[in-house]
Amino acid sequence: MELTPVEGLPEIREGDDLAALVDERVDLRPGDVLCVASTVVSKAEGRTRDLSAFPAGDRARDIAARIEAITGDEKDPRFAQAVIEESEELLTEAPFLLAVCRFGHVTVNAGIDRSNVPGGDLLLLPEDPSASAARLHERLDVPVVVTDTSGRPFRHGQRGVAVGWAGMPASRDWRGEHDRDGRELGVTVQSVVDELAGAANLVAGEGDGGTPAVVVRGFAFGDHEGSDNLFRAEEDDIVREALRDWTFEG
Repeated sequence: MELTPVEGLPEIREGDDLAALVDERVDLRPGDVLCVASTVVSKAEGRTRDLSAFPAGDRARDIAARIEAITGDEKDPRFAQAVIEESEELLTEAPFLLAVCRFGHVTVNAGIDRSNVPGGDLLLLPEDPSASAARLHERLDVPVVVTDTSGRPFRHGQRGVAVGWAGMPASRDWRGEHDRDGRELGVTVQSVVDELAGAANLVAGEGDGGTPAVVVRGFAFGDHEGSDNLFRAEEDDIVREALRDWTFEG
């Protein structure tokens, strides 16, 4: 499998034809997968906002004051308001905002970015990243994975994850198949879109040298059942349920 950054993409602005810009710079082939950063998808879709668009309510001011008291860092209550408005639910309000996005992804600050945002203070995630991926897939005729970087419980650092996808299943199901000793696999479901996003992130880079699109060539899904169940359903997410009953004390 080979992963190649799409070089030479310009700074993306609202209304830019992202599919055309990618197509001009790479010869996509059948079987390729395009991984594209949510940041450029959001910019093309006009998801840049100023903090002034989020006048803080009482809840946002309380959250900002509490986080500032815990961390010692000044917090703008308008940012807390933006997170509230971009979220279906806040699972934690301190010492950080852990949000359930409206499309199912759970992440800190609802995935709102404050770096590399020309023309605004904030960059929101796409409203529906899988719909965004579907539009790119229709134009480019290859599977598309929309990626973001996200932290992980129990580990330091961030890694690439899928927030939207189209043209391929989110996961491949190994249940019912057998290991090398002949034992039947009962729980193994492999999140291939997350693994492709993580691999793409290795070659895309970060910071001012980052490349927002990567072509994956040579990936084979294999003869497996596929599923689009990437985000856990609320009723069987025991971690989400536990966080609802948890309060930070410190």
